[in-house]
Amino acid sequence: MNDKLYIIMPAYNEAANIEKTIKQWHTVIEEIGSNSRLVIFNDGSNDNTYEIMLSLKSKFPQLVPETKTNSGHGATLLYAYNYCIENNADYVFQTDSDGQTNPKEFWEFWNKRNNYDFIIGYRKKRQDGFGRIIVNRILKLIVWLIFGEKVKDSNTPFRLMNIKKLKPLLEFIPFDFFLSNVIISMLVVKRKEKYLWLPITFKPRQGGINSINFKRIIKIGYKAISDFYTIKHNLNK
Repeated sequence: MNDKLYIIMPAYNEAANIEKTIKQWHTVIEEIGSNSRLVIFNDGSNDNTYEIMLSLKSKFPQLVPETKTNSGHGATLLYAYNYCIENNADYVFQTDSDGQTNPKEFWEFWNKRNNYDFIIGYRKKRQDGFGRIIVNRILKLIVWLIFGEKVKDSNTPFRLMNIKKLKPLLEFIPFDFFLSNVIISMLVVKRKEKYLWLPITFKPRQGGINSINFKRIIKIGYKAISDFYTIKHNLNK
C-alpha cells in the first residue's frame, strides 16, 4: 500500500492565489496515490477564498476544503497537523497557499522520506523582501539565545514530516502558538531527530496582500518569547 500523504496549507484571504495553487499541488497529490489528500484550511477569510475552494472540489477530487474560525497561521497549522493524525496520514507536507513555493521541488523531499523523519526546506533564493529576511534572522537569533540551538531557516513553509515522529513534538506546543514552524524546527534539532535541510526557492507573493505587518510581527514576537520560555521549561522537566 502506498504511503498516505496529506499536503496541508493554511489560507487566509487568498482568493487571488488559491485556484492556481490548487491546480499546481493537486497534480502532486494525484501522483502520490488515491488515498492521499490536498487539504486546505480556510482560516476565517473575509473574502471568497473558501467559496473558490468549494467550487473546485468536483474538478479536483483529492482536494479537501476545510474552514474554521480565524486563529492565525501557527494555530491553523497545529489544527491541521492534528487533523492529519486523526485521519491516519503517514506523512504530512506543509506549505503555504500564496504561490511562493515550487511544487517541483517537493519530489526531492518525498524521495528521501525513508531516510529522514523531518525534511525541511531552507530558503536559499528568497524573493519575498528584505524585511522578511531580517525577521527570519531575528527569529534564528532568539531561538539560539533561548534554546541554544541553531536552525538553518527558522520559519520555512516547506517541510515533509513523518506523522508518528511529529505527534510527540506537538505536545510541547501551546494550541494557539503563532510560530509553530519555528518551534518545530527547534525541537527537531534539539531532540536530535533524523532530519535533513534541503534548499528551496521562494518566489514573491503571486497575488493578494500579505496579512502580516511589522506592528503585528512585534506583537507576535513578544508573545513568542514568553511562549518560548514556557516550552523551554516544559522541555527541562
